[in-house]
Amino acid sequence: MYRLLTIAFASLALAACVAGPSGRAKDAAPLEAVASVDVERYMGLWYEISRYPTSFQKDCEGTTAEYMLRADSRVDVVNTCRFGTRDGEPRSAEAVARVMDGSNGARIFVNFAPIPLPVGRGNYWIIHLDEAYQHALVGEPSGRFLWMLSRTPTVTPDVRAELDAAAAAAGYDLSLLKETEQR
Repeated sequence: MYRLLTIAFASLALAACVAGPSGRAKDAAPLEAVASVDVERYMGLWYEISRYPTSFQKDCEGTTAEYMLRADSRVDVVNTCRFGTRDGEPRSAEAVARVMDGSNGARIFVNFAPIPLPVGRGNYWIIHLDEAYQHALVGEPSGRFLWMLSRTPTVTPDVRAELDAAAAAAGYDLSLLKETEQR
């Protein structure tokens, strides 16, 4: 049953990667990731503050992402959400990620499929990260995906304004964001 759920999650994730409207302005400059990320500092638990809606996160609340560095320099990823409400049944998807060569840790290829997939430029770009590694903005060049993440379940208005400003500066449409209910 678990294998079947993993394959279903992977299929949904792949379908979402193939199609979907861009949330970035057509005249936006090419997306840039941050200059560098200390991958070890980035590891650990992150709470989703808001996101662009995706088919693979339909009805997800209380969403978290946990990153664990492996001995082979790849990263184990466990994304967990609570179905329907922040107190709903938890469901998780596991993946293996690797930092893209030449990206200084700022572009990551995440593979949720049970088999290795061809690797391109990376589908998870860290486009804003505070110096203390407490909040981040993650997207990718097509503009179909955007996540605001924090080490805490909520952020202050100042931090939210910082994340909104970074997203807008990268050409993202803030009106498309869906707020995530956290515990």
